[in-house]
Amino acid sequence: MASRLFFDGNELDVGAVWREALPVAALVAAFGAAALVPVALNWLLVETMGFLSVFSVLLGFASQFVLAVGVGVVLLYVVARGNEIAEA
Repeated sequence: MASRLFFDGNELDVGAVWREALPVAALVAAFGAAALVPVALNWLLVETMGFLSVFSVLLGFASQFVLAVGVGVVLLYVVARGNEIAEA
């Protein structure tokens, strides 16, 4: 019988799960923090200083773009890591 991934005997190998989950969580946190920059600028420029709503739309697009790129990077990492684990 082939060994099951993330299982040591009949027990869940929590250390292996954490070793695989932490890089994914770091990528998600990094892109989430990067997306907060345009959101914070939007709040600063539009809400507190009263600039035009054009800035709000542009900064909204910027934050959505950062999140979309982040989702793509995370998915590429997960697929590449899955292929790497499958070949090992």
